[in-house]
Amino acid sequence: MLPGRGPNGRAAATRLSRLLGTRTSWTPVGDGEFFCPGCGGDRNYQRLTGHRRFALFGVPVLPRGETGPVVECAACRRHFGTEVLDHPTTTRFSAMLRDAVHTVALAVLTAGGTGSRASLETAAAGVRAAGFDDCTAEQLAALVEALEADTGRFTGQPCAAGLAIELHEALDPLAPHLAAPGRESILLQGARIALADGPYTPAERDALATVGAALTICADDVTRLLAAARTPS
Repeated sequence: MLPGRGPNGRAAATRLSRLLGTRTSWTPVGDGEFFCPGCGGDRNYQRLTGHRRFALFGVPVLPRGETGPVVECAACRRHFGTEVLDHPTTTRFSAMLRDAVHTVALAVLTAGGTGSRASLETAAAGVRAAGFDDCTAEQLAALVEALEADTGRFTGQPCAAGLAIELHEALDPLAPHLAAPGRESILLQGARIALADGPYTPAERDALATVGAALTICADDVTRLLAAARTPS
């Protein structure tokens, strides 16, 4: 029998691990709140750096270098790589989604104008569903008018550079954390606003194309989705 195999070999390996091994001492270097992949929810965390030492009889004796940093969940105590901090917390994700829907609604209304009550009501309903509970058609109309006064942009013009930047600022950080149906849902919400008062105008199509690009939806899929939105279900 090869060394280390069988009951006697395993027992010997266990005794050796008790005599010799590596121990890690952890030092907190920061804390905060994160989405814990182990717990599946928002939790507090500590960011830790570690120092490894060779241990004899369980007593650290010789340094073996540094390890980490790692993120330790305060609830489950599991360790994760620091890349988990890139994932937004549930609270932060909800705020990002709410702001994205609001920005898309303003972009489409700015492209199509605020003369249609149906478009304003459709936009307000979508924004309320996303989390702005007190949003009204009148508030959106006032915001669009303020945007036009600030930028000098007029209804019916293609998506201006400033508006495109705002769309990307709102959607770029969100897109990696949304599955394809979630990204498509945001685009389709914008399409419903545009269609509430009739067919797409060129300016509305341009704004929706910018939304699709910011959501990393390919141009062919944007065309398909905008066509599907025109078909009554």
